[in-house]
Amino acid sequence: MLGNFTYCNPTKLYFGKEALNGLREELKKYGKNVLLVYGGGSIKKNGIYDRVVGILKEAGKEIFEDAGVMPNPTVEKLAEGVQRARAAKADLILAVGGGSVCDYAKAVSVSVNCDEDPWEKYYIRFEEPACPVLPVGCVLTMVGTGSEMNGGSVITNHAQKLKIGHVFGPEVFPKFSILDPEFTFTLPRYQMVAGFYDIMSHILEQYFSGEDDNTSDYLSEGLLRSLIHSTRIAAKDPQNYEARSNIMWTATWALNTLIAMGKTTDWEVHMIGQAVGAHTDATHGMTLAAVSMAYYRLILPFGLPKFKRYALNVWGVDPAGKTDEEIAKEGLSAMESWMKEIGLVMNLSELGVTEDMLDGIVKSTLIMEGGYKVLTPDEVRTVLKESL
Repeated sequence: MLGNFTYCNPTKLYFGKEALNGLREELKKYGKNVLLVYGGGSIKKNGIYDRVVGILKEAGKEIFEDAGVMPNPTVEKLAEGVQRARAAKADLILAVGGGSVCDYAKAVSVSVNCDEDPWEKYYIRFEEPACPVLPVGCVLTMVGTGSEMNGGSVITNHAQKLKIGHVFGPEVFPKFSILDPEFTFTLPRYQMVAGFYDIMSHILEQYFSGEDDNTSDYLSEGLLRSLIHSTRIAAKDPQNYEARSNIMWTATWALNTLIAMGKTTDWEVHMIGQAVGAHTDATHGMTLAAVSMAYYRLILPFGLPKFKRYALNVWGVDPAGKTDEEIAKEGLSAMESWMKEIGLVMNLSELGVTEDMLDGIVKSTLIMEGGYKVLTPDEVRTVLKESL
């Protein structure tokens, strides 16, 4: 039975080759001071920075910059961003970049007017903001996180060896997001492919849970088939607009909260992957890819009907003469072959993890309860060891 839920997603999207024109309309809704947030400067090389700044100036905005957002934004960077936003008296935070930049912008938005330590309040106690939240808009340059249409915000605390995400409510969602697939074309291949798996993992985290025959799972299967088809094309031809646009759209729907409605969700792969990231600073999507096969093979017996369904409906496994377990395992093998085909990292050693790091990573891993099996610390260690 589909569970009860309330669904709200207030983000307005502008999608396609002329999507940036939507920024002109959105800027009319906000005050003069804009905090422009971006990463390492690639948007200056590919021309996106100049186009965005041109529109901001045309709209008469006062521009304050917060550059240098790293792939895994830190608590130190968050503190810096809060100071910049306060000094600017920002009316709008405009994030131009990938998911990390969007995540960071949301973290700043809930922290500017917060009179407590944001890390403790939001990422340790998982509280909601009790203060005014600055509006955020996004111009997306990398797909994968879905941060452009959700309340997710992941921050890393290296001192505590923790990388934690807080999923805020709709009041923290971006007010608008600009999605032009061509803005993703200059992304390095490694980052592009990592984003592809982040999308896949988001869908699987919501799919591999619950026993019910519900609409959310049918939606997930359609998204998965679309993603597999388009990533195969994009891996060979990164400039293929149709493939990249379909991937961008799939990424948004993978984590804009829709397919989680009415069911439990897992998220243990993300918890393990984020713990790896806290210790190595490795690319998020690759940490997920490196631990996924060991995790799903571990929990397959506890969710066998869904893993069989996955094999049949997503990978087209022929069930003739096979047991349910054989069908399910063949589905995971098909997934593993696709992962290798598009060039994902398949083991943790490639990301710098060594066996003497495993105990620390286990301690940094949050245990979730929504999947088919609640892992023990020893089982987390088993997944990590088998992923080396």
